[in-house]
Amino acid sequence: MKYNPKFAEVGASLPGFSNLHPLTAQIEGGEPLAAGSLEAIWESERLLQEVTGMEAFTMQPMAGAQGELTGILLIAAYHRSKGNRKTKVIVPDSAHGTNPATATMAGYEVINIESRDGMVDPEALAAVLDDSVAALMMTCPNTLGLFERHLPEIVKLLRSVDALLYYDGANFNACMGRLRTGDVGFDVVHLNLHKTMGTPHGGGGPGSGPVGVSARLEPFLPGPRVVRHADGSFGLKHDLPQSIGQVAPFYGNFSMYLRALAYMLRCGGEGLARATTYAVLNANYMLARLRDHLHIPYDRICMHEFVASASPLGEYGVHALDLAKALLDKGYHAPTIYFPLIVKECLMFEPTETESRETLDRFCDDLIAIIERARVNPQAIQDAPLTLPVRRLDETRAARSMIVTEEKS
Repeated sequence: MKYNPKFAEVGASLPGFSNLHPLTAQIEGGEPLAAGSLEAIWESERLLQEVTGMEAFTMQPMAGAQGELTGILLIAAYHRSKGNRKTKVIVPDSAHGTNPATATMAGYEVINIESRDGMVDPEALAAVLDDSVAALMMTCPNTLGLFERHLPEIVKLLRSVDALLYYDGANFNACMGRLRTGDVGFDVVHLNLHKTMGTPHGGGGPGSGPVGVSARLEPFLPGPRVVRHADGSFGLKHDLPQSIGQVAPFYGNFSMYLRALAYMLRCGGEGLARATTYAVLNANYMLARLRDHLHIPYDRICMHEFVASASPLGEYGVHALDLAKALLDKGYHAPTIYFPLIVKECLMFEPTETESRETLDRFCDDLIAIIERARVNPQAIQDAPLTLPVRRLDETRAARSMIVTEEKS
């Protein structure tokens, strides 16, 4: 889980923010009453523009997945405005799993391309690129923890057919303060503020997925938009004829980007860059410690995360799932397993920037001990977890026969 500092919680809980009705600014005469909240939204957008190099932002999307959908809808609106007949979105096999679902929801045909050496292959891209392609969806660094080295060539190829480049910002904590997505050719970016900017990740949410765009897409951003008037006051602009419309109620998860605003203001540019440095350093330290104990399919300098494979333990009947269950017995939140799909028996490690060397060493020592025990006594690892209230479940049955309510005694 990511850092969740108390000062950000305090800032989001200030009565002037937390007691304000979310629709205050949209009722007649309500804008002055919500001036502080509107300024917080405006300031959040300005800071995110600076961090990403994008021309404009919307804070409305309420999660990363909704930010993805908003971004693709903006791309679709851009092509419609130009009369482009675009029907396809390209998604690499190293992309996040939501990407193809998002493109499909937006009405596009998804074209999957295979990676080369863990990265988007310009030759594979060129082979499927034509005037029917609306965009390429990229995660950079990708889900293997690798930075996409062929980015300049990829941007050039896309521009040749007026296709746009979408940045899945789920891994932006590997670039924050070090790389501005707008400067390297991306047209759209969504950010997981509930991961990157100091609020809980995933189930600890709620989430926030603001979207930034290049100048060509700004007219299509969701409305209403927060504006700063000539006299310094703030208000909402509703007259946006090319806007895709409102994508979330109450202007998104307001308290989440209050936390992100507090985090950005407290860290400053230097602090955000330092967080990125620590995230990358921690991942590479853990990679070095585990290199001789698990198979590393892409064994080179990684970014904020890396993937390993438990496939060498297959001869003992031990799998990635077994290692994850055994880690639960040691008191750890298990790593992501079996994703990305292009790595067999995959384990994904993302230590984040906040863990100390002592914590990383303790985790690596425990995992190495589990791996060594798997070779001597595989049954002990296959039986894990032993110390939790719930042990191994029939996961297929749990998914098909889910009980979502508790019987009253």
